[in-house]
Amino acid sequence: MKIALVHDYLTQRGGAERVFELLCKHFPTADIYTSIYDRQNTIDLGDRPVHTTFLQNIPATRKYFRLFAPFYYSAFSSLNLKEYDLILSSSASFAKGVQKRPNAIHICFCHNITRFLWDTNTYLREYGAYSVLKPLIELVFKIMRQQDITYAQSPDYYIANSTTVAKRIQETYKRDAVVINYPIDDRRFTFADQKDNYCLVSSRHLSYKRLDIIVEAFNSLNLPLIITGEGPETTQLRSKAHNNIKFLGHVSDRDRCELMAKAQFVIVAALEDYGLVPIEANASGTPVIAYGAGGVLDTQISGLTGILFEQQTSASLKNAIIEAQAVQWDYAKIRDHAISNFSEAIFFQKVDQMIAEIVSH
Repeated sequence: MKIALVHDYLTQRGGAERVFELLCKHFPTADIYTSIYDRQNTIDLGDRPVHTTFLQNIPATRKYFRLFAPFYYSAFSSLNLKEYDLILSSSASFAKGVQKRPNAIHICFCHNITRFLWDTNTYLREYGAYSVLKPLIELVFKIMRQQDITYAQSPDYYIANSTTVAKRIQETYKRDAVVINYPIDDRRFTFADQKDNYCLVSSRHLSYKRLDIIVEAFNSLNLPLIITGEGPETTQLRSKAHNNIKFLGHVSDRDRCELMAKAQFVIVAALEDYGLVPIEANASGTPVIAYGAGGVLDTQISGLTGILFEQQTSASLKNAIIEAQAVQWDYAKIRDHAISNFSEAIFFQKVDQMIAEIVSH
């Protein structure tokens, strides 16, 4: 069976790219396709060739890939995948639009519906430089939303990373999705049952991540907090933070894993579609304090693996931190829950079973 793996664009290294990296390792002989490939700034694919679209030949696309949004569907449609029996797309936007021959099978691992089209106001808040173009953007996005619905009918099957995303796929695209929670590479994370005196935030600094309420809560409690990552909100967050909060910027994977293992708690205040960080923390034996909506409802058990707070406010977070400090955490049990439910082995056991059932019919 000839397999193609397709991803939206390989220009960064986020959660979706980490999942695609696992797919590439699990299917080592599959051919890899994407719209734009920036080898220096994305996942490690070794020496495997990566097939790209005409967008790769436009010099500005790698740096300003978001500005070329209206051209991605035509780029993916132009890919010739007729020789493949099975297409596995990894998509939060455009890769689901690839075309296949009639008797081939296309399974889409959908990280989310195309968020910038269906939640435009949030998108523009995150990328303020584009807000001056809002009237033009709205006009273009109106056309693209219909395209998105049309191309969303291309896959034969959808796999959603969470019940939240499965619901969005049904509501927006009118398609059913099987929920298979995405895995972490549990081999990367080290267990520690001796914790140091700090909490950790590991996140891009974007407005929807709500690092602002985390900073407010820790300013008020005067507890040690380490924040890794960077983004458009970094300068503003630094200006508000007291001396008990340290910003480390970008850290290596090794340092990040060590910070996660030694932290008392990992803090997540965003409404995430799924979210790998809480599972990564748990795999390190570290409990999570998270806003109790979205993907964490699939991955966290309040009181066992962490504490979920009800409102996206600093006051609600503060109460959760105080509550978490009073719990006698079983760090080994936290790790066991993550490995037993969200390991790479468990994930691919479910994926391989689904593919086998589809192919056999």
